[in-house]
Amino acid sequence: MKISPHKHQQIRLKNGLITLALLCMIGTLAWLSTRYRVETDITGNNGNSLSQASKKLLESLPDKIQLTAYIKKDQAIRSQIAQLVDRYKRHKADLALTFIDPASQPEKTRELNIDATGAVIVEYQGRTEKLNFIDESSLTNALLQLANADERWLTFLVGHGERAPDGIANFDLGQFGKELDRRKIKAQSINLATMADIPGNSALLVITAPAVPLLAGEIELVKRYIQQGGNLLLLTDPGNRHLDALQQLLGLRQLPGTIVDSRSKLYGINDPSFVLGSDYIAHPITKGFQTITVYPVTAGLEISEETDFRPIELLNSALQSWTETGPVAGKILFDADGDEKQGPLTFAYALTRPLASAGVGQDKFAEQRIVVVGDGDFLSNAYIGNVGNLDMGLRMINWLIHDDRFIDIPAKIATDKSLQLSLISVATIGFGFLVVIPLLLMGAGFYIWRKRKQR
Repeated sequence: MKISPHKHQQIRLKNGLITLALLCMIGTLAWLSTRYRVETDITGNNGNSLSQASKKLLESLPDKIQLTAYIKKDQAIRSQIAQLVDRYKRHKADLALTFIDPASQPEKTRELNIDATGAVIVEYQGRTEKLNFIDESSLTNALLQLANADERWLTFLVGHGERAPDGIANFDLGQFGKELDRRKIKAQSINLATMADIPGNSALLVITAPAVPLLAGEIELVKRYIQQGGNLLLLTDPGNRHLDALQQLLGLRQLPGTIVDSRSKLYGINDPSFVLGSDYIAHPITKGFQTITVYPVTAGLEISEETDFRPIELLNSALQSWTETGPVAGKILFDADGDEKQGPLTFAYALTRPLASAGVGQDKFAEQRIVVVGDGDFLSNAYIGNVGNLDMGLRMINWLIHDDRFIDIPAKIATDKSLQLSLISVATIGFGFLVVIPLLLMGAGFYIWRKRKQR
């Protein structure tokens, strides 16, 4: 069929309009891509997204936030800091980041006491915080500190073989103390044998499984602290009876024996005295918390109905657990005829009660908060790095000192940084890349050569 010149003109005009519309659409999409960003975080632990706590905090900060990173030029850490800060900028437009080479401002660097590794200065409302290490947890906590200028002090009882907050031994809490210090939570140690009372600036008293009994006068000082509304973190161990008087004041009783958990074998732990925490009840400490926690050598606890506190069962063992009163060695079985109790067993309680008047470290009409855990090792240097132990410890501390805004800020770590392969997997991959794939390529080449030669 012959097409007339007029029809040709219409087709060319139509094709030109379609081409123009496509170019306009592509240009519009390109312009929109420079103005708006759509991202999806597919990492296993949402490591590239801000937590809800960080987002809420940014919404509550009305003024500008200035970050100044004193980092040398051409260092990869600059891009890492920029990527982290970009996550905050998506939720707060008036957050600014500036990079400064320390060598260009030596006087300012000396004034801020910045070493060769560099530092980040966070400024808000005329107050500043210096971070030598920056991640979401440290930056968000620094912003919280700047938004709330009040200092937070913890008092650790010492002098009876307790775990020291600055100790380096496996059973000490030195690593946990460093994590608290990074979050601007100050720790002080006191010996009640030499000090008349617990410091009034203490937001929390921590007692960690003393190895020898407290003196009668020390017990009375701690009891008075509790009766006046002081917050308390009490860590004990199986067979440790040195805190019975304080537990009785709280309405608690420590069960005889050690909790053993047959479920631990499922996670590759051969020691049945390791209790795993994975199913958490609804409580501010465990809100949104889904990570497993590990508690080595744990005692069960019971609460009396006559307690003055409102108790919440914070941590429970599995149904397959029980309190083993004999040696935890060899083949162990539950003895239903003895003093042993079948799980699930509670080994941590959160206690609260309203206060009608001001007390030690408390505001008027505040709520007294106490946590008792039947394991003194889960925050020790030897075990704090296990899965969610650090996060659980930080959540307990933040709740106890009434910093509820801090509780669900995760101490994020990068997961899947290493690939563990068995010898069979390594051999299979090596054989595949070194033998199978080359043979397939050679076979394909030979087949193509033969086909072409036969033509």
